[in-house]
Amino acid sequence: MDAIFLVDICGTFAFAVSGVLAAVDRKFDFFGVIILAFVTSLGGGTLRDILIGATPVGWMNSDIHIYVILITIPLAYFFMNTLVKLKKTFLLFDTIGIGLFTVLGLEKAIEVGLSPVVAIMMGVVTAVFGGVIRDVLSSQVPLIFRREIYAFACLSGALVYSGLNYFGLFLEFNLLLSIAVVISIRLLAIKYKWSIPFRPLAKRA
Repeated sequence: MDAIFLVDICGTFAFAVSGVLAAVDRKFDFFGVIILAFVTSLGGGTLRDILIGATPVGWMNSDIHIYVILITIPLAYFFMNTLVKLKKTFLLFDTIGIGLFTVLGLEKAIEVGLSPVVAIMMGVVTAVFGGVIRDVLSSQVPLIFRREIYAFACLSGALVYSGLNYFGLFLEFNLLLSIAVVISIRLLAIKYKWSIPFRPLAKRA
């Protein structure tokens, strides 16, 4: 199985689970759960493809993403009692999703010949914007705007992937290492409450 395709499917699954968990937490109805699962899984990739001019967008060219999401929703419901008992399950699946989708978005941008800088930006966009839409629709402050490191983890993984790709490291190892960088930084940031503070300059008298 193609490594990029596997990353795509796993990322779709992880984000779909995070969407279901967010919807259940906000007590959405059945259709609300479906909508949140879909926009979380497909939102970032859709925005990326529109920005790079890859239309129809990726998930419209194959039904596999739709099937993955539709299978994930009842699976998440079936294991919901187990999932809600685990602390920070939502953050775990979201973290896995951003790790997978960072490298997916970056690789997609590289394939269409975009510069490394723009490709890195597209990796971050792919990773975070599905979650932004999910959080906005569920009346939450998007994770990207909270104190713990979020987009920086995606940026770090994207830089690692781009650098190793430049030196010709074989794809599978590069994927695993870059995904691990994103997930590790994000999990450590959650555990130790790492943040990148922004303090405006003091006003002059």
